[in-house]
This record gives sequence, structure tokens and C-alpha cells, in this order.
Amino acid sequence: MAVNRVPVLKRCRSLDLDPLYLGIDKKSHRQLRRANRKVSEYGLQLREKQKAKFIYGVLEKPFRNYYEKAAKMNGITGENLMVLLETRLDNVIFRLGFARTRREARQIVGHKQVAVNGKCVNIPSYLIKAGDVIEIREKKKTSKRYAEILEATGGRMVPAWLECDPENLKGSVKELPNREVIDVPVNETLIVELYSK
Repeated sequence: MAVNRVPVLKRCRSLDLDPLYLGIDKKSHRQLRRANRKVSEYGLQLREKQKAKFIYGVLEKPFRNYYEKAAKMNGITGENLMVLLETRLDNVIFRLGFARTRREARQIVGHKQVAVNGKCVNIPSYLIKAGDVIEIREKKKTSKRYAEILEATGGRMVPAWLECDPENLKGSVKELPNREVIDVPVNETLIVELYSK
């Protein structure tokens, strides 16, 4: 399995991205030094794609599959792509505040600690539907780890499309999100332009 070992703050600097979008409180005080080079149109499109892949922790081939699936759906392809990425199980765990970062959420899901509608799911890319109930499995709820996570993520806002019960480590999906409520700084139209060449 491919593992992304790129230093997070270094990658955030190169993509001109605030680490807070990844759930990381650290700040990098270094400045990215680029000579006054003009970025081409292709360069801008590529950067937006890399930004989306990096934020959601998706590699190239699955990302391309998401794009192809979004293109076949009704509606605007770019918005469909962002909704597909946002409804991944690891992202929903992160949004509910049961993990500090998306990488940690991916690990929690991979270690079979999450149940969707009462069934154990260990696939981070599992797509959540409206009405699904997501919870941390009973035997893991008393773990000290989750008390620390909830303490760290207590101030984080849970999006309006999700409902969270932090005491019982349980959440539900009220409705699928639309592009307006997804607070990720990605211009999805540039990604669509890149893939439609």
C-alpha cells in the first residue's frame, strides 16, 4: 500500500495552504521562496488538484476514479467531486471531531474501530449516505485515546450536514453536503479543466 511520507508543513508551504484545514495547529514561519516566476495555466490547475489530493489524503488513481464517477453523476462535475471527497468515511470521522487529523481518522477506520449503521467498516474510502449513523465501536469507547481526542477537538465546529453526540462517540448524516458548506480552499473548476483536456 502506498504511504504518503511528505512532511506536512513543507507540503502546505509548497501548496500555499493553511495547515488548519488538515487539523494541524502548527504554523510554519518559513517563507516559500520562488523567483518572480509566472505560473502557467496548467501549473495553477495542477496545484489545485494536488491541494485537493493532499487535503483528503487520496492518491492519483483513486482521485481520477472519483473524477470519473463525478462526471457521470447529474449536476456540476466539480461540485460532485467535492461532495464525493467530503463523504468519505475517514473525512466524516474527522469532521465529527473523533480524530485530530484526516490521517488519524484513516488509521482509526483502518483499525476497525468504526461502525456504520451497526456494522464494522474498515475502509477509509467508504462513501457515506444520508441517514447513516457512524459511531466508535463499544469496546473502544472507553479508550483513553478518545478522551484526549475529544479534548483536543472540542472547539471544532461540526458542519451543519452532520449531527454529533460526543458523549456517546456517535454521529449521523442529516443530508449530503453541497458545495457551499464544504469549507475547503480548492477551486474545483480548475481540476475539471485539467482532467477534461
